[in-house]
Amino acid sequence: MYRTLLFIGCGSFLGGISRYLLSRVIQNGTVTSFPLGTLIVNVLGCLAIGLLYGIFDHGGLLNSNLRLFLTVGFCGGFTTFSTFMNEDFLLLQDQNFFYFLLYTVLSLVLGLTATYLGHLAIKIL
Repeated sequence: MYRTLLFIGCGSFLGGISRYLLSRVIQNGTVTSFPLGTLIVNVLGCLAIGLLYGIFDHGGLLNSNLRLFLTVGFCGGFTTFSTFMNEDFLLLQDQNFFYFLLYTVLSLVLGLTATYLGHLAIKIL
């Protein structure tokens, strides 16, 4: 059990750092209050988890600790649903309804699409 928790914790650590760095690089390159960095990180995280579970569906390709490291750990630390919700709340609080709606719809549609494409890509391979 402790070994499993260590795998998840290490994955989460690396995913969280990766999320922060990529999100900041993207957001610092924009001049808008639209949370583009978080949106892109969430879509990439959805694509990654779709790819990973697509690989797992092929059976026996990764051991259970590596699966947990990559999905629960890394992808869980990399994707930012709580940050997404907070940024949505802040957009509403600032009465920026256009960006709120745009961000919410894009996050859900692109995230679901990226997850599907990840699964599909592995099935095609």
